[in-house]
Amino acid sequence: MRSTILQLVLVLATTCYAQKNNNFHPGRNSIIQMFEWRWDAIADECEKFLGPRGFAGVQISPPSENVIINARPWWERYQPVSYHLKTRSGNLAALRDMIRRCNKAGVRIYPDLVINHMSATRGTGTAENNCDPGSRSYPAVPYGGGDFHKSCPLNNYGDPAEVRNCELVGLPDLDQSKQYVRDKIVEYMNHLVDLGVAGFRVDAAKHIWPADLEAIYGRVKNLNTEFFPANSRPFYYQEVVDFGGDAVKREEYLGFGNVLEFRHGFELSRAFQGNNPLKYLHNWGTEWGLMKPHDSVVFIENHDTQRSGSGGITILSYKQSKQYKMAVAFMLAHPHGHTTKLFSGYSYNNNDQGPPNNNGEILGPGVKPDNTCSNGWVCEHRWSQIYNMVEFRNVVHGTPMANWWTDGNQQIAFSRGNKGFVAFTVSGDINADLQTGLPAGSYCDLITGIHINNSCTGKVVKVDGSGKAHIQVNAALDGALAIHVNARVQSKL
Repeated sequence: MRSTILQLVLVLATTCYAQKNNNFHPGRNSIIQMFEWRWDAIADECEKFLGPRGFAGVQISPPSENVIINARPWWERYQPVSYHLKTRSGNLAALRDMIRRCNKAGVRIYPDLVINHMSATRGTGTAENNCDPGSRSYPAVPYGGGDFHKSCPLNNYGDPAEVRNCELVGLPDLDQSKQYVRDKIVEYMNHLVDLGVAGFRVDAAKHIWPADLEAIYGRVKNLNTEFFPANSRPFYYQEVVDFGGDAVKREEYLGFGNVLEFRHGFELSRAFQGNNPLKYLHNWGTEWGLMKPHDSVVFIENHDTQRSGSGGITILSYKQSKQYKMAVAFMLAHPHGHTTKLFSGYSYNNNDQGPPNNNGEILGPGVKPDNTCSNGWVCEHRWSQIYNMVEFRNVVHGTPMANWWTDGNQQIAFSRGNKGFVAFTVSGDINADLQTGLPAGSYCDLITGIHINNSCTGKVVKVDGSGKAHIQVNAALDGALAIHVNARVQSKL
């Protein structure tokens, strides 16, 4: 009996650990959320840019059928009609092709999974199926009245039962404790696993009972062995907004998956907007109340916080491009965060605005010769400061933070072992001789330039035999500097 119990404990522990494995290819560390992109455009981007640049994965918008709303806002994607795989990003064939091509390019796919609720809007969906929320009728699943929690408004976030059983912004709330509902959700997830996804971002996980999620995850298949090693489990990262005072605690969800770390983007947005001295970041990590690195997915912004802020402050985005690049650079340079998530979206004038389109058909990114995008797409991941720092993180992976320096206020610098070095300022120029920890040589600053054929289009930093370098960072321009051992130069372009 004792042996049997021990074996069961080991199996459960192994399963839990496996579900925290992000399934990245070795040497890659960052997921990019490609918000509202078409499947064929993502496939092209995996092959031409993301794979070659060392990105680890793509979070795609919800692939399940959603209701069509006249103005075509972005949030219609979060109002499911069925689990049919047809949206304005593409159909099943395009989704399958994208997943296959991205896996081949070394880039994993993580769908945004909407399983807390169904559409609150009566109408027709993107796969031509109908729904009637008033009667709780979703015939293309099918779901009926008995598959939902009793209708009640969600007003009190201090009551965990109300948070999980009532209707988030009026959306009909599925009862995941019912076996039939679990069956339909698992069927949907298994279809995506068969196609080759590596895991899931679980939308509104805070509004689903942890025991129900754990039961659902436990029934999902192992990953497709065409793309993954045998017995690989899906990676789950769950949306649980918790700043420490919430009735629903993020810790309730850590036993069977990771949780998105909202505090991470909140605090770094504060710091790089000058609201907190950068010197306080010397102990950035769990001492700030952040989850342990292997329990979380860290990020600066997502599609929600970009539009509505978080915790009462403005979250940095493309609209504050300089500070945003600095915050992302710090996230990618710092050792905290086993899995980092970046964002790539489109410009917008109002918070409901959907993606760039022509009569409802999403436009492609229109990549230009200078590697930037057109057609209204921002393509933050193609900014050199962002993709250069993705490379930086890959290069310094596994090294500790060392050689911390600060001016005592708003200027900081540190190295990652003997592999990389960064410096930041939000007030006043840095002009100092600092220990970089790097071998002697000349290095391309990956914030001001691009490393090409042993040359640099930007600033060149010279490190002497003792590891020291004269570091100059202009606060009014880029506010940051980054060098690593794979970006040595012999000349400046």
